[in-house]
Amino acid sequence: MKKTNQFEHPMAKKPARVPSQKPAGAVAKEKPFVPLARKGVLELRISALDEDGYGTARSEEGMTLKVGGALPGDVVLAGIDHVAGGTAFCHVRKLLQPSQLRSKNPPCGESADCFGCPLIAMKYTEQKNWKRGMILAEMAKYPALSDCVVHPLLSPDSLIHYRTTAKLTVAGKFSEPFIGIYRRASHDVYDLDDCPIHHPLINKVVEAVRRGIKKGKVQVYNPQSKMGLLRYLVVRVSTFEKKAMVVFVTSKRSYNEIHHLARFVQEQVPEVEVVAQNVNASEGNVIMGQKDFFLTKKLHLTERIGDVAFRISPRSFFQVNNSGANLIYSKVREWAGLTGVETVLDLYCGIGGIALFLAGSAREVIGVEVVDEAVADAALNAKVNGIRNCRFEAGDVADLLDEMAEEQQRVDVAVLNPPRKGCDQKVLESVAALGPKSILYVSCSPQSLARDLDILHKLGYRCQEIQPVDMFPQTVHVENVARLVKVAK
Repeated sequence: MKKTNQFEHPMAKKPARVPSQKPAGAVAKEKPFVPLARKGVLELRISALDEDGYGTARSEEGMTLKVGGALPGDVVLAGIDHVAGGTAFCHVRKLLQPSQLRSKNPPCGESADCFGCPLIAMKYTEQKNWKRGMILAEMAKYPALSDCVVHPLLSPDSLIHYRTTAKLTVAGKFSEPFIGIYRRASHDVYDLDDCPIHHPLINKVVEAVRRGIKKGKVQVYNPQSKMGLLRYLVVRVSTFEKKAMVVFVTSKRSYNEIHHLARFVQEQVPEVEVVAQNVNASEGNVIMGQKDFFLTKKLHLTERIGDVAFRISPRSFFQVNNSGANLIYSKVREWAGLTGVETVLDLYCGIGGIALFLAGSAREVIGVEVVDEAVADAALNAKVNGIRNCRFEAGDVADLLDEMAEEQQRVDVAVLNPPRKGCDQKVLESVAALGPKSILYVSCSPQSLARDLDILHKLGYRCQEIQPVDMFPQTVHVENVARLVKVAK
């Protein structure tokens, strides 16, 4: 029988002790510190939820405990997975007393093991409150943002089955393949069977691929030995066409095995209309390589957000929640207040989603993006939609802003939609120097958003309001649209 290290928590009953006889004036020795150890077990009452979705508690010795799958108010038996510095990372071994925040019928019963959707066991109204509270807490760190109004969250049409793109790791052996996501802080792949977040068509494709790997004995890539073929599975769904694209990412070009696998998947799931093989021979953790080989005559899907059509290719960046994207784009268009005479600057424009949404109400839209392929997709999407007042430029955002300043480019409205890390201060300074009457900042990180809004305040732009959008229900992520106006000096 295996032994388990047991650690008491502050609420646990302790055995009675018989006081020892000590001489008068003797100093009692301090209780020795016993560090937490991997595979130990603790009974904990969860006090809060951190920004990564871990339930948090404190050990008797003052160590921080992060418990995946736990919610504030839960009393759990937690198993320690690993200890790093002053923090122990744990999982829920047993739920002893459920929190009032817990849903009675959550969409998934495996969330504590998978931990891809840390909030899925929480009532949705509580999820919205927690996310808004996280935004308010970040804003409160900057006195200049005290007057900014944070509205209640907007929710997409569906709270489950909303994700239209999945990039999944393939692991194991062909006789027992695993297709899923990496567990937090590990290289173990959690096998996704019927994920409630993925579009149902993605789940159908994953199951067909799993059976196809077994049937065709397709060798699965092993990153340790660097042997094998199939590394990743990428599935995209067009909700407009009700069709799917499947991309097999392989370590090398191997036509025969992938050709048979593709044919099997199309037989099992007729909605699959585009199949490609992407070759990625690198040893890093980048999923997609630079070369696609199509196994079907059709090379792309078409998706629509509002009245704008988008062509989706294997490596196109596109929002994974169409309803959520529509909420964001619509809010940007509303707050831009365009009358048909304005020039709009769209920084970090991607494949042109926001730019094309605004084009019908603007005189001109200029999109800037560092990724060449995204700019090519944006130009193609403009052509597909018959939009002629959008132009897209590829290059470093700061450099292109300097060129615009030298040319005295007029800008009435600026849209910023940077990656999670936010904008470099030089970019914010260059945007402010162009003097737009308003700035609309779209962000996926409350932390970097608050920091950048404070910088823009110093540059003469006051944040009037923020509209959070629950782009990814059941997860800790939240998108925000901030409206800033130029303050007269």
